[in-house]
Amino acid sequence: MLMLGMSGCAVAPADDGAGVGPVLPEPRHQLIPTVDIAKATPWSRDEMPIVEPGFEVVEFAGGLAHPRWLYTLPNGDVLVAETNGPAGKRGIRGIKGAVMQRLMKSAGAGAPSADRIRLLRDADHDGVAEYQTIFAQGLHSPFGMALVGDQLYIANADALMAFHYETGAQRLSGAPKLVSALPGGVGELNHHWTKSLLASRDGKHLYVGVGSNSNVGENGIAVERNRAAILEVDTATGESRIYADGLRNPVGLAWAPDGQALFAVVNERDELGNNLVPDYLTQVQRGGFYGWPYSYWGQHIDARVSPADPVRVARALVPDFALGNHVAPLGLVFAQPNTLAGKYGSGAFVALHGSWNRKPLNGYKVVFVRFQNGRPTGKPRDVLTGFLSERHEARGRPAGLALTRDGNLLVADDVGNRVWLVRARH
Repeated sequence: MLMLGMSGCAVAPADDGAGVGPVLPEPRHQLIPTVDIAKATPWSRDEMPIVEPGFEVVEFAGGLAHPRWLYTLPNGDVLVAETNGPAGKRGIRGIKGAVMQRLMKSAGAGAPSADRIRLLRDADHDGVAEYQTIFAQGLHSPFGMALVGDQLYIANADALMAFHYETGAQRLSGAPKLVSALPGGVGELNHHWTKSLLASRDGKHLYVGVGSNSNVGENGIAVERNRAAILEVDTATGESRIYADGLRNPVGLAWAPDGQALFAVVNERDELGNNLVPDYLTQVQRGGFYGWPYSYWGQHIDARVSPADPVRVARALVPDFALGNHVAPLGLVFAQPNTLAGKYGSGAFVALHGSWNRKPLNGYKVVFVRFQNGRPTGKPRDVLTGFLSERHEARGRPAGLALTRDGNLLVADDVGNRVWLVRARH
């Protein structure tokens, strides 16, 4: 763990930034930010994450290379993107950038990208994938995946591609088709490189989560074109438009169980203090603007951004539900009527990957957010913990989430290089 310079009190007060009405303290502009990140240490042979009584966790698959994102095919096969960011594209430069690069490497995030997707198959349904094979390779920091008919869409860091897929295929064959270029091409910064992906229920559109190219626009607004946004791509033509913006880094995307409401989890900005700004879960409105970079949590102005834009700030929407400060939410999946969901009720599972800009650490767990009348409520409930050791070292970090075909929860652990399965005890 490292503290860069003096940044006020060494330890944060309790984080009240979770729930429908989070507490927002006064911002503390940090020239030299608080940095606290858990050093990656391997799971020992007898260690695994911790679940509540009545549940169990098993290792669904191991020996993976930075497994970041998951997708379950209709036949039950599970795809896992073994991926990391493209080299040399981060938006943090200078001394701060060099320090952050070193810290991220110690946290397990500095390995070269395997640039592939692996297929995991649990044919006997015992909760362990006895079969693994390379499904696609030679990709470019792949992340989101979505199947529409016989077309499997894969979102690389710079492009949305389509591959022909046949049910039960163990490997993709044939040349991919370029559907649409995405922000992050050759010669560009690609600070938030992940491109999450969600198909509409009718398959006519794909929704792509694209993060910002900076913390708060310090690299210039010109490099933020079509960023900090969810893009809507027409699958027939490849044409794209902004569905909603002002979302600093929208990662997990999911439809509510009714299939009508689009939800996202969003990583908010850094360097305003330990308890600002809450990361959040929200229903995303078409045409909605959520503040970045000019404001946060509605009309709370970020004075670091120049020039200001009071017109846009005036229409900034307040997110639905705060997940906590600097928890870095990634995976999002709604509970479905099945054994696991029956224990939790209506709501969504969220993977809190853990961030670097808070001391003490926050996140590093999977939580459940209860829904009532279609809206999030209450406080997040811990589902899967134990990723941090007693010495605050990261044995793992939860990233992507998916449900198996029979409704159990899969968790990609990109530091532990495993996929965990959570299910109810029988």
